[in-house]
Amino acid sequence: MYDLKLKLPVAIAAAVALWLAAPVSIAEKAEAEQPHDRLAVTDHSIRTEAGELPYTATAGYMPMKTEDGELRANIFHIAYIKDGVEDPATRPITFVFNGGPGSSSVWLHMGTAGPRRVLMGDDDGAQPDPPHALADNPWTWLTATDLVFIDPVGTGYSRPAGDGEQADFSGLEEDIESVGDFIRLYITREQRWRSPKFLAGESYGTTRAAGLAGYLQNRHGMHLNGLMLISSVLNFQTVRFHVGNDLPYVLFLPTYTATAWYHERLPATQQRRPLRELLDEVESWTIREYMPALALGDTIDAEHEQEIVNRLAEYTGLDASYIRATNMRILIHRFTKELRRDERRTVGRLDSRYTGVDLDSAGERYEHDPSLTAITGVYTATLNDYVRSELEYENDIPYEILTGRVRPWSYATHENRYVNVGETLRGAMSRNPALKVFIASGYYDLATPHFATDYTFNTLGLEPELRQNVQTEYYESGHMMYVHMPSLKKLHADIDSFVRAASGQ
Repeated sequence: MYDLKLKLPVAIAAAVALWLAAPVSIAEKAEAEQPHDRLAVTDHSIRTEAGELPYTATAGYMPMKTEDGELRANIFHIAYIKDGVEDPATRPITFVFNGGPGSSSVWLHMGTAGPRRVLMGDDDGAQPDPPHALADNPWTWLTATDLVFIDPVGTGYSRPAGDGEQADFSGLEEDIESVGDFIRLYITREQRWRSPKFLAGESYGTTRAAGLAGYLQNRHGMHLNGLMLISSVLNFQTVRFHVGNDLPYVLFLPTYTATAWYHERLPATQQRRPLRELLDEVESWTIREYMPALALGDTIDAEHEQEIVNRLAEYTGLDASYIRATNMRILIHRFTKELRRDERRTVGRLDSRYTGVDLDSAGERYEHDPSLTAITGVYTATLNDYVRSELEYENDIPYEILTGRVRPWSYATHENRYVNVGETLRGAMSRNPALKVFIASGYYDLATPHFATDYTFNTLGLEPELRQNVQTEYYESGHMMYVHMPSLKKLHADIDSFVRAASGQ
């Protein structure tokens, strides 16, 4: 046992002696030992389908200061740079982040883009038993672009510092500014201004990416080559189930159909059809019939209402009487509980292929999202081990995988209206006609449904020639489509092709 009485005076005496000997160097030494001054640089190599790929990994803090030199935050990042590139101007660079708000970059980092990936179930992404493991990722995006993974302030190891407070970074505009300023500083320090530049975001990270396209262009004069939007949400009206906002009920319906199809809950005539063929029909009916019916409100006649109810039952696998009780408006949390209620099972929100079990089957909503539960422990364990054991970076504070410490999150600039950064993206594309956009959507994503994304871009107001700059791909998986092995491979091929084309390679 530690003897405080004996050790404390000794420790104090030693500290005082050191202070008397060199009072200035103590402050210098303390400052030098701060985490923001430590970067861990390691050399690696993996084998991809294109051959051996050597790269340098750098992990650590970027101190973010005002122009007067006042420290405001330490932003943690992990960069992977391909070795042997003679002219960096020929090599694309991509800044990658997830969403939340409150999420670190671990999901895209360890799931699909980085050179090492979390091992999940071979094809279906099932949760493996602990202990968990990493493997080389031959489908890393590093084959086409250098990568810089950013943890926004409050997530990962990133923290406010000096005169900074979390509230200074926890908001739509505040977040865009801090991440944008990090990107500007990184590009400047690493002399990458002439490189083709990309942003990749997932979920709320797509909100951030669209905002950054405007901020980087308007504030720093930085024109991007492309955005990769994974599981996109730019217009929050499409996903907010509020009384008086009928849009989500319409835009979530195709994903309800895909989910019911996957769980074999549809009528036999619909169940036998290929998914994409079925979704084409549902999406057309949704816009042409369902949306106008909801707009009729209480004036809809009984016969018409019954037609809509019957079709909704056919497309969702839910009982017609239940749908009638919802006034033809099926809330997402009710759907995830109701679809397999008779089997005492819930379905996931992030990925509706996953199922869970609650204490009872009578509730309005599930106790937890089984698709989030399946990945959280796996990614947390592997990331914490990987950073120390392979990247040789040490930090004793918790790595915040998905945290509430960033809240409350401010949308002050959008009070009394829905956040919509689609207009920011439209403006950026109009001012920079070379800007390309890649969209990845999962059919089983009930967090940011594919049809909501389609609607957002169909109503963006782009000029015809700019619409050609938008590429959309669909995957038979959920929000993190890369936990599904076939989708992981397809996503790599799609991203690789997109980056090369948008870089002029």
